[in-house]
Parts: sequence; C-alpha cells; structure tokens
Amino acid sequence: MMMDQNQYNLYNLEAVRFHPFFCGVDPDTAQSLLALCEIRQFKKNEIMFKKDKPREGLLLMIEGLSEVVVRNESNNRDEVLEVLQKGEMIGFSKLADFLGESKPSMKNDVMVEVKAVSAVKVLYIPFEVVTRRWDDPAVHDYLLTQVATRLKDIYTSLAEQVKLARDYGENDTIKLRVQDIMSEKVVAVTSESTVQETARLMHEKRISSVLVIEKEILKGIITERDMVARVVARGVPMTAAAQEIMTPNPLSISRFAFYYDAISMILLKGIKHLPVIEDSKVVGIVTLSDLLRKKSENVMKTIQKIEQADRGSLPLVKSAIYEVIETLVRDRVPILKTFEIVTNLYDRLVLRIVELSIQKLQESGRQQPCSFAFYQMGSSGREEQFILTDQDHFLVYEDDGDKENAYFTELGREITDNMESAGYARCKGLMMCSEQKWRGSLAVWEERLRKWMLQSTNDNLLLAENFFSYRFIAGSDKLHEKFEKVISNQMERSRIFLYQLAQIERERMIPTLDHPIRSLFKLERKTIDMKKEVLFPYHHSLQILSLLHGNQSGTPIEKIDWLMNKRVFSDVFGEDLKEAISHILTLYANQRWQQVKSGNELTSIVSFTRLSTREKEELILSLKTVRELQGQVFTHFSL
Repeated sequence: MMMDQNQYNLYNLEAVRFHPFFCGVDPDTAQSLLALCEIRQFKKNEIMFKKDKPREGLLLMIEGLSEVVVRNESNNRDEVLEVLQKGEMIGFSKLADFLGESKPSMKNDVMVEVKAVSAVKVLYIPFEVVTRRWDDPAVHDYLLTQVATRLKDIYTSLAEQVKLARDYGENDTIKLRVQDIMSEKVVAVTSESTVQETARLMHEKRISSVLVIEKEILKGIITERDMVARVVARGVPMTAAAQEIMTPNPLSISRFAFYYDAISMILLKGIKHLPVIEDSKVVGIVTLSDLLRKKSENVMKTIQKIEQADRGSLPLVKSAIYEVIETLVRDRVPILKTFEIVTNLYDRLVLRIVELSIQKLQESGRQQPCSFAFYQMGSSGREEQFILTDQDHFLVYEDDGDKENAYFTELGREITDNMESAGYARCKGLMMCSEQKWRGSLAVWEERLRKWMLQSTNDNLLLAENFFSYRFIAGSDKLHEKFEKVISNQMERSRIFLYQLAQIERERMIPTLDHPIRSLFKLERKTIDMKKEVLFPYHHSLQILSLLHGNQSGTPIEKIDWLMNKRVFSDVFGEDLKEAISHILTLYANQRWQQVKSGNELTSIVSFTRLSTREKEELILSLKTVRELQGQVFTHFSL
C-alpha cells in the first residue's frame, strides 16, 4: 500500500520522521497514522489552544515558536510559563482525560492558552493516534518523561514568581526577557547599498543604527557614530558601499536572554545597539533606550558621573554605584552577573582615578618618565567586588632610576589619596602602591618575588597569597606581558613555595556542618565566618592548584574553567564547584548589602538562625564541595 503525496511529504519532514513519537514506524503504519493528522499553521500572536476549550489531541512543533501563557487580568498582560520550540509537543494538560484518569467537573476548566510568538507550523496529532502509539514503550516513556519534566519546570517557574511577588509586593512577576523589550521593526540594508542610501534611510526612519543583512544573515551594523567616524572624519565618499563603513560581525543576543544579560552586554562592551538572533536570523533589535525605558537610568547616570568626575566629585560616585547595586539585588540578578556589572563600574572609577592622578602630576610639571602597569588585588582582583572596602593595589614600572622612582612614588601616593576620597578605606596591612614594598620596577618585582619564594616566612606567604589575586587594570599592555613573564619564570622553581602555601591551608580546613535534618532542629555551631572559614580557603586552594599547573592569573571562575580544560577538574566537579561558590557568595553578598543599608558594622559572620531551611541545606552541600577542592590540594602535596 502506497502513501499519497501529502502523507509522504508529512512523513519526510525531519521534525516528524525523526521525532520520538514517529521514529522507527514502518511506512504502512505511518500512512495510517498520518492520515489522521494534519498540518496547521498559525500567524504571529494567534491563539493555538484557547483556554476553557477541550483539547482533542497534541500539537508537534515543526516551525516557529510558541508560548504557554496565563492572562493576568489585573494588568492585561500574559504571564509566560513556557517557551516551546521545534520538536516539542503541546497539549499534555489533557493527557489525564486521554488516560481516563481525570475526574468529571461541573464547570469548564480554567486552562492556560498557547500563543504563537512567530509564524508557526505544527502537526496536529489527535488522541486517537496517541492511543495507537501508546503501547510502544519508547513513545510511552517519551510522553511520561516530557510530562514530568514540564511539570517540574512549571512548578519552579510558578514558585519563583510567587516568591518574587511576596518579596516585593508586586503584581507583575514576569522576569523580563529580551523578546519582551526588543523592537521587531528592523531596518536593514545590503552590503552593496551605498552610504548615501543608508544615511537617507536613517534620516527618514529617525533611527540611530541600520543592520547590514545578506540572505537573512547578519553581516554588520552601521551606527551614527560610524557615519561620523568613518564617513565624515575619513572622507569616505557617499557612493561607497555600506560594507566599507559597517562594523562587521556585531555582537548579538538571543531573544530568550534575560533583561540583565542584555544590559550587562551593552554596558560591558560599550555598545548601544544589540541585534536579536533566532536560528541565525535577525528577529529584532534592542537598544540602550529600550532597556532604560524598562528600568531606571541609574546605571547610565552612574557611568556619566564616573567619566566626568573630578577630584572634588569623586565622593559622589560611591552612592551612585550603590544605587545600581540596590537595583541588581532587588531584581535578584544572579550573583556572578552582579559581580561582573558592579566590578565593571568600579574599574571605570579606578581608571578615572589613575587618569586624574596623572593629570595632577602633569599640572605640577611632572611628566611620566616610562611605562607603568597598575594592578588591583583582593576582591577587585577576583572580580568579586560588591561594596567599597579597603584598598589592595600595586604599581609596576619599566625602568629603575632616581627619576622614575621619584615620579612613581608621587603617583602611588596620589592614587591612594584619590581612592580614599572616592570611598576606599586605606588598607590596614598597607598593601597599597603608596607603600614602597607595593611598587617598583620590573627588576625590583623580580627580586621581591624571588625572596617571597625562597624565604617562605609566614609574612612572605601572606603577601604572596594576596598578590596572586592580582588583575591588570590600567597602563601598558606590553609591560603587563613582561611582568607576567617575570612571574612565570619565578614559578618554574616554586614547588617548595607552593608546598608551604598548601601547608598553611592544612590549618584552615573548611568546616563541615551537621546533616540537613539536624539543621532543622539544632546545630552545634551557631555561626560561620564566610570570609575567613570559607572564601579565603576556597580562593587559596584555587590559587595553589592554578599555579601548580602553570596558570598564574585570572578570576576564580576563569581558573575553574582553565583547570577543567586541563582535565585537573572533571566537568562535573567544575560545574558543581561553580554552583557551590555561587550559593556561598549569594549568602555572603546579600548579608553584606543588608549591613550597608542598615548602617550596621560590616561582618562576614553568618548566623544560621537567620537562614531558611533551604539556605542551610544549600550551604551544607556547598561546603562539602569546597572541602573537596581543598582535598585535591592536599593530595598533590602529600600533607
């Protein structure tokens, strides 16, 4: 028996033939099944499944995107429970009826709706076909697995929304995604369009950017800045092709990314226009203005304050940055993303401070005699800076002469003074470039490092521990490369030095807490010092393992990724470690922020009585993972 042409076309659709529901079905069976199915198409925003209307089968997504939504009558907006893509199925809410397990109801069920996000093509599969395929173990397992997974995802989504609503007293509990913010009206030209055509289009549409697209593929972007810098300033003729002035291969973002992903990318990369991509095709564009319409303008105002700050206005920057932190904490942006955004703001502040310090010396007739490199240590060096604490920094300069030493002595003092003015307290341990032992030429630093490694006193080991959290902030890239080489050469003969560092960690064992069930009733320990008992050992253990295997710099997360790539960590352990430290840092940072807001003394001691049961259990599991990291250090040195 032969299939008719429609059935044959259906069967040969990749999304149908290789889907678990039809995979392995012989042609004759496929004919009888597909004869009962049909292709349905929906326009963008069309309702695919209406609420209160009985489902008569399942929908298999072939093309496009759809959302499972609940209408929020109070604000007339759709709350999105799920986003469904090619290969996924819709209609599981009525499987109970299909199985004969649901109880009869005297009223219509209040159900969710399914809406097309874009043009959608689906295969409608009536429950009669489901019945005929139900006895196939593969189909049976697939459907039950999908139901269980989707149920878990929806419960998680609902729980998170309820929690947010209770925390903030808000009715609008949607976590904004890029697709909720972006503009779908994309204005584009081709690579061969002229500069004049592009400029005219931007003027007519009153827009500040145009995308360059060839065969639906994004090739570049042209902004007002490009027009000024590449056409006006360089004298490129108006008859030139768009590809000559475009920025090729621009950054882009997924439509499913969250708001904070978009805002952080725009801020960190210094751009104002972000194309939105789905399946390699442009589906929209999100701009800085779009993002600021959804959220406060605190971030951009803060950046402007930093870049325009003079020595008199430096103290005002701290409060501006803290306003940004308040927004990030309130919106529950993941802690590592929060650190990334906030550290970027602090880096801008430090760069401005270095710039102002150099200007001050120039005003007094002092000219920079050679190249230099400025480094941060501590939480800033690890890109984990959250609040302004004390200063941790050092200076490296190229030449070693009286003129150079005198200039950088003054520069170190000026930087330290300006940082104090901006809100950074002076380091109690005097680990600042205003101090002679935290500045010097390449040759001085080489000797200093050699001394630390050969004379491993407790004081020298403490200095080294702090030093190896360094991060290059400002100055000469070439000098930084030379400095890295100096460190690398010293580390080649550092086995005993690393042994001494590891031995210190033996005395700083990360504590274990009671079993989770005991934590519900009574803990033998009432508090834990997150900084001294957890974070310091974690950072030092990562530091030792990284140095041992040839990596001397990088943030903790970068070091974890590097050790995973070198197969020192398994992929599973590496991901577990990142998740564990994320939980720990979230507890630590949230407590510190509450202390700042309430004006209380800053402390890193966390009381278990203030933690929820879930937080306690997450902390217990996280500590076990970080102790395993410590254990790997001890294994390498047979302590």
